[in-house]
Amino acid sequence: MLKKITSSQNKEIKRLLHLQEKSRNRRKENVFIVEGQREISLAVKGKYQPLQLYFTPELIEFQDVLEIARSGHEEPAEIIEISKEVYEKSAYRGSTEGLIAVFKSRSHELDEIGFKNSSPLILVAEAPEKPGNIGAILRTADAAAVDAVIIANPKTDLYNPNIIRSSVGCVFTNQIATGTTSEIIDFLQSHNIKIYAAALQASVPYHQIDFNMASAIVMGTEATGLSEEWLENSTQNVIIPMHGEIDSMNVSVAAGILIFEAKRQRIVDLK
Repeated sequence: MLKKITSSQNKEIKRLLHLQEKSRNRRKENVFIVEGQREISLAVKGKYQPLQLYFTPELIEFQDVLEIARSGHEEPAEIIEISKEVYEKSAYRGSTEGLIAVFKSRSHELDEIGFKNSSPLILVAEAPEKPGNIGAILRTADAAAVDAVIIANPKTDLYNPNIIRSSVGCVFTNQIATGTTSEIIDFLQSHNIKIYAAALQASVPYHQIDFNMASAIVMGTEATGLSEEWLENSTQNVIIPMHGEIDSMNVSVAAGILIFEAKRQRIVDLK
């Protein structure tokens, strides 16, 4: 029998809302929420395990939901039909095609990162706070197919709905790890990965750097830049020359410039 929910006061719907709104609840249950067919499909493709699928038949076909529920995991996801009214009150976004999923979270430990070659390209972001910036960085990393994204001293959990939304699901397509600045520096140095810190001090223009070796491009926040620990352990600080009146740009834009310069040097077909 397919479970059906027609009241927004149902305890399962209240749970959904709490999982969307509170990272504490997500951590406690070790789950997170994804809305929209594209984002859910990317999570499934990224081998995340769906636990529950809430759908409204006015917006999505049951067969499509069933296919996601049986997406290769040993235990198929539970399917719950909800009314359109309940869906509209439960959805975090305005247009997500009638589907909300609960997925099992993953750990993002540094020692879980695997490299396919001896010269990986890694993007590191230290203490990013704005979900929109994190999402944009993840989209850039996906577009460039970097080997890993590492977030140092994270200020928000990766499963924040705004990160999932702004990354357009790229939080599921990238290999991601988190750790403290010290842990990440130790990890990079132990793998003989050169550290290129985006900083104003003792820097050289980014296009003068040889990114063909194993490289980590490290970005700080627009407000405070990188911590001293990164500058002390940097192989070389790099700068994007600015020709206007201001001396900084959005961190995701800067990350894109540096990452794609590294890809250009590696003679990757970017068409």
